[in-house]
Amino acid sequence: MKTNRRNFLRTAAAGIAAASLADFKSFASSPNSIRLPSPERKGRSVMGLACEPLKTVRIGLVGLGMRGMDTLGRLLYVDGVEVTAICDVIPERVVQGKKVVTDAGRKEPVGYSNGEEDWMNLCKRSDVDLVYSCTPWLLHTPVSVYAMKQGKHTATEVPAATSLEECWELVNTAEETQRHCMMLENCCYDFFELNTLNMARQEVFGEIMHAEGAYIHDLRWLKFDKEQGSAGMWRLKFSRDHNGNPYPTHGLGPVAQIFGINRGDRMDYLNSISTNQVGMSLYAKEKLGPDSPEARQTYLLGDMNTTVIRTLKGKTIMLQHDTTSPRPYSRIHMVVGTKGMARKYPEQQIALEPKAHEWLSKEDFDKMMADYEHPLSKQIGEKAKKVGGHGGMDFIMDSRLSYCLRKGLPLDQDVYDAATWSSIVELSNISVNNRGNSVDVPDFTRGAWVDTKPLGIVTIE
Repeated sequence: MKTNRRNFLRTAAAGIAAASLADFKSFASSPNSIRLPSPERKGRSVMGLACEPLKTVRIGLVGLGMRGMDTLGRLLYVDGVEVTAICDVIPERVVQGKKVVTDAGRKEPVGYSNGEEDWMNLCKRSDVDLVYSCTPWLLHTPVSVYAMKQGKHTATEVPAATSLEECWELVNTAEETQRHCMMLENCCYDFFELNTLNMARQEVFGEIMHAEGAYIHDLRWLKFDKEQGSAGMWRLKFSRDHNGNPYPTHGLGPVAQIFGINRGDRMDYLNSISTNQVGMSLYAKEKLGPDSPEARQTYLLGDMNTTVIRTLKGKTIMLQHDTTSPRPYSRIHMVVGTKGMARKYPEQQIALEPKAHEWLSKEDFDKMMADYEHPLSKQIGEKAKKVGGHGGMDFIMDSRLSYCLRKGLPLDQDVYDAATWSSIVELSNISVNNRGNSVDVPDFTRGAWVDTKPLGIVTIE
């Protein structure tokens, strides 16, 4: 974006945030949940949206940083996909991206690197069906909204939005344009998560009552990586300005699908609390010096955030976020039902009645995983592991997306999922700033969740 436009958006966003918090303070002493207004629908619902089949999914990729370049290489192995255009603010990345494509024997994509708004020109191309965004968080919604208004489907990295205003903007634009808007929540396609979804659908665990997810990942090194330049340290800037859970969807997405969130049930309200922020300041002091600007900076993001969500059907989801503490990686991924449970971290385990007080033996666990292997794992799991992308789940996600677009099928993750899962970013911040008081989760489907069936056991023929 141009400097004046960027400053305007920052000022506007700050004003909206300040006004919102001012309104919410009056609710802080109330026993009732904080209730947030919902805008009126201007278009038609896109629940179950099926669009015209595409012979080939022609992709315009925006963002060629660490995540984007991996995505580009992976997309070259996905059936039915052609990368026709790529974009990044750093010209050298576009040159490198072109070489990745041509080295694979594919036609060279058109490159865009002429300033911070050149991605808009990519979105206008007639040979782009899907705009795939791998940009920093604050560009996810602007790119998706603009792309849909150009008649394109859009897929964006997580979170799809960082504010409630953006969540509603995504929903409204998708409904007005009747275009797909998918948040690329890859963890929904991880092998164990697919297995537990299959087992849950077949009632192995009985009625699922509680689930837990997280993003526990020590990212201090990345937040303070000065080699990215000041513009590249956007994660650190977000940690400076926001509390709550800024990155909820990796833990939330898979369990939301298991619960049928937005498809037969929906999130009702949440409560969120955070610890003090200590870890980032300590890291900056030790690595960059006690007098460095980073060590003297105030950061709002607490070291650990815990958010508890209750659904209308009386189920609960606990989410945690910690990118500061020196601890092993974990997304938890735990589902607990009336007949047993499963969890992924620190190791994959299952416990079932009548011996639910102990974990299954390795032999029994392996047999159950084989018996309930998800069709996607069976169909393309081995290829996915070879291509890579977080162990293969990224490739499964991209392959399933391509398949649905080419067959004219509804997507596994729609704009309502993108908005609902991403809304936790601001909702958790609101709750933290109001002593953990309850905050209602908006119904982004505007009632369509009631008659919508939960996601089935999807396949690729």
